[in-house]
Parts: sequence; structure tokens; C-alpha cells
Amino acid sequence: MAETKPDKPGFLSRLFGRKADPAPQPDQAVPQAGSHPVAGGHPETMPSPPTTGADDLTAAPSTVTTASPDTAEENKTPAQLAGADLQPVEGLDPEGTNPQEPLPRIVTETGPELRPDMAAEAVPAPEPPPAAVPLSPQPEPARGWWQRLTEGMRRTSSSLSDSVTGLFTKRRLDDATLEELEDALVQADLGVPTAMRITEAISAGRYNKEISPQEVKAILAGEVEKTLQPVAQPLTIDRAKKPYVILMVGVNGAGKTTTIGKLSQKFRQQGLTVMLAAGDTFRAAAIEQLKVWGERVGAPVLSREQGADAAGLAYDALQEAKANGTDVLLIDTAGRLQNKAGLMAELEKIVRVVKKFDPSAPHATLLVLDATVGQNAMSQVELFQKAAGVTGLVMTKLDGTARGGILVALAAKFGVPVHFIGVGEGVEDLEPFTARDFARAIAGLEG
Repeated sequence: MAETKPDKPGFLSRLFGRKADPAPQPDQAVPQAGSHPVAGGHPETMPSPPTTGADDLTAAPSTVTTASPDTAEENKTPAQLAGADLQPVEGLDPEGTNPQEPLPRIVTETGPELRPDMAAEAVPAPEPPPAAVPLSPQPEPARGWWQRLTEGMRRTSSSLSDSVTGLFTKRRLDDATLEELEDALVQADLGVPTAMRITEAISAGRYNKEISPQEVKAILAGEVEKTLQPVAQPLTIDRAKKPYVILMVGVNGAGKTTTIGKLSQKFRQQGLTVMLAAGDTFRAAAIEQLKVWGERVGAPVLSREQGADAAGLAYDALQEAKANGTDVLLIDTAGRLQNKAGLMAELEKIVRVVKKFDPSAPHATLLVLDATVGQNAMSQVELFQKAAGVTGLVMTKLDGTARGGILVALAAKFGVPVHFIGVGEGVEDLEPFTARDFARAIAGLEG
């Protein structure tokens, strides 16, 4: 028996699993694994690649023996059949890889590497794709105005309820309790006259008696409604006046431009044609913001470059609106502090120029008030009324403050009509003012 040597398959044979040709003839020596073939050898002495499975790729080293032609093929080990007699490739070490090093990973594009221990394993089925996820959440159901109002007024009503109704828990109406009640109402920005009237209404016929917090809320709502009822007046557009001119005034940050956009949307829904005039020429951002609202509601916007004369722009807007038969013209103005005489004089100039075109214009001058300013709103109404002849109020941002009671004090002192109130950023969050709804919301009562 010939001496045996460890089989050392070449790298390409392990990689591709090539099969040997039929056994060599007796007069031909079987090349040892890893040896160099004779240059110029005959092709028929070179075995062709076999088709092997995964087991052949990782077979353990075997021996090579010489055998007779009849038994050579069956005596060959799988490793010999896998390519011990392969021809070398130019540039590749003919000895193959180091037998001590692990075999390289075999990765194909059709699946993971096959290992001997995976031969009997079932290929796992691919996981099903995840369920489709909606691109956007389902819209919430629309809330009614009463719900939006009570939610927006929650900070005011909670503050008032905590400070007022808490006084009557297991207490009798005496002088000390009534005095504390009046102080709490004044601190809630309801104003002294309204606070005194509410206190008197609560004490009437109940002195030295107990009263429930719910009964206090009902009396509070009733007295507030009495104060607000005379000023709760809708804004009526006289269609005989074309254009119906509305001048918007107020301090910086009150929300004039946004209010103009919301009102324009409501007018358009009523079938009225609307035109906007970007009279706040001091701020480029205000001009751009009004243009955005104009595009949103489908209303043309007349504007000039920043720093242009606001009065001249108002006059040009009136001419264009008149020529186009526009129903409503809303004129924005620059925000100004009520205690700045120079700025208030410019506002007076706008009013004079508008009256030169139409003596009855502006047909409405709306003062936009920010509810968060509290008592400062009192001086705003007083001074803007002198400069521009305020005909109505729009109170915004009632949802951002606990000082919504200031509207009651304004109604008691000035009697200026309140046309709209706002409790949010959406168009639907600006609604016509109603005394009963506001009074019950501020008292924390159900609708």
C-alpha cells in the first residue's frame, strides 16, 4: 500500500465544489493535493469540476491512495473528488489557503451561508409585512361652540369659582363673608360696580343663612348676563354701502391681522366679496401675513412696500374696492401703544383720509383687545375711542388667561358693543358674542 498524505484541497475547489474527471489510466500518476501540474499537460488529465453539496465544502482532511484503474474512482474520498487535481489560477498561491485557518464564509445572493448543521433545517418562512399604518390620524369630531367656549374659558371660570364659591362652603352669610366675596370679584377683573351688584344679589334674603356654591354660581351668571346683554350686538354689514369699510385698530400683538383673516372667511361664507388693505406698513411680516390670509380666503390684498404712507394706501384701497364693486373692505393698521401720541395721530390721519373719499366711512372701527392684558384694556378702549371713534370690540385670547372677567368691566364702564370673542387659533374659534353663553361659561355652569 502506498504511503498516504493528508488531502489538502485547493481554494477554488472548496469555493466552487468542482468534480473530478474519470479515474486516470494506470500509466498516469495521480497528482498529490496542492502539487504543481506539469506544464503543458494534457487537458484530459485534468479533472472537470463536480457538482457537490454543502457537506463537500467543509469536509475534514482525507487521504489520497493509489489504486488500480478498476477501483480508483470508488477509492477516492469526497475531498479528492471535490478538486484535489484542479489546475492553478494565475496569481493564486498553488498551495491554497493555510489548512490551519478557518474556511472563508460563503455568502451568496440567494440566501445565507449553508453549514453542515443546517442541512436538515427548514428554511423559515418570511415574516408577513406589517399592517398598513394610516398616513394621518383620523380627524377628531367637530366640537360645538359651547364646548370650545367653556374649554377656552376654563382658566377664568376655575379661578373665579375657586375664589368665590369656596367662601360659602359650610359658612353663613355675614358681613365678613360678603366683604371677602366682593374683594374676590374685583380681583377677578369684573369691576367694582359689577362686584357690588353681585354681592347685593347674593345677600338679598339670605343674610345669616347658608348658601350652596351652585346657587352662588347661578346668581353670578345671572348678574353677569344682565351687564353684558346690552353690549352683545352682532356686526351687521350694510350691503347698500359698497364698499362697507371696516377699520381694524389695536396695540401690537393683540391679533388684528389674524382677526382680519378670520372675519374675511366668515364674510366670504356669507356670499360677500372681500378686499384687504395691508395698512400696517411698519412691519413687513404683517404685510406678508395678510397676503397669506388673502390667498387662503380668496380675497385680493392691496399692499405697498414697507414704510409707505398708510393713509395713502387706505385711500387707494377705497378707490379700487369702489371700482370693483367689492362688498367689504377691511383695512389693517399698525399696532400702536395707546399712550404714544405720535402714533395715535397717524391713526387719526387715516380716518380723515378715508372720510374724504366717503364721509360715512369707516362704517365700523373695531378695536381688537387681548384678554391677557387685564385692566390695561380699560385705557386702550378709552384712548382708541378718542382717536378713531371705536364702534365695536373684538376680544381675543380668552383661552390663554384667567382674566376674562375684564370684558364685564368694559361693558359696565363704556357700553361699547362686543361683536366677537376668540378662544383659539382656528377660524371657528372666533364667534359672535352672546351674553348668556359667556356669563354661564365664566361662572362654570353647564350650557
